[in-house]
Amino acid sequence: MEATGGNDEVSGELASLAHAVSLPAESYGNDPDIEMAWAMRAMQHAEVYYKLISSVDPQFLKLTKVDDQIYSEFRENFKKLRIDVLDPEDLKSEAAKEKWRPFCLKFDGIVEDFNYGTLLRLNCSQGYTEENTIFAPRIQFFAIEIARNREGYNKAVYTSVQDKEEDKGANNGGDKGANNGGEEEKGTNREGEKEKTNKGGEKEKEAYKEINKSGETAM
Repeated sequence: MEATGGNDEVSGELASLAHAVSLPAESYGNDPDIEMAWAMRAMQHAEVYYKLISSVDPQFLKLTKVDDQIYSEFRENFKKLRIDVLDPEDLKSEAAKEKWRPFCLKFDGIVEDFNYGTLLRLNCSQGYTEENTIFAPRIQFFAIEIARNREGYNKAVYTSVQDKEEDKGANNGGDKGANNGGEEEKGTNREGEKEKTNKGGEKEKEAYKEINKSGETAM
């Protein structure tokens, strides 16, 4: 998925709302311009993140400077929470909110904009569709996505995208490769793996640059 550009792409009218957009979602009231600007920034963040987990093995990603602390606190407080396919009630019900609130507040001052509104996927094997997306505080997003990465659930996205790219490459060069000798084919495979690794590193750097452009500082 191609990530959208940085703040330069936001119209002048919406850019003037940059300060307001940095506030938590509940602070927006009913101002349609602010809601639009917030939604645009949240979607931009979502696209950049999805691009990142599609390009780099999520198991090795570090989303914040305190990933270990977030993951430890999360699993200590939510041992049995299913994260591959989230139940909205586990996040949004009154009982769930009471349990999540102290967890979130622990990261006030530790994770920048910890309460900033963010988009979170319900089914981690799927993308950010309307049916598969809910709003969540940023620290909640980090807790669940860090756990998904470390526990291997997000690898389904990475594997799916990489398989499609490999199939596309095979279709484009399959006939040519079939005519090469055995040793040459092995060499090609080695070079292909090397190129894939290099491309993965380049994609990771590019994704982090996009995150910085979008104004997201902790990921």
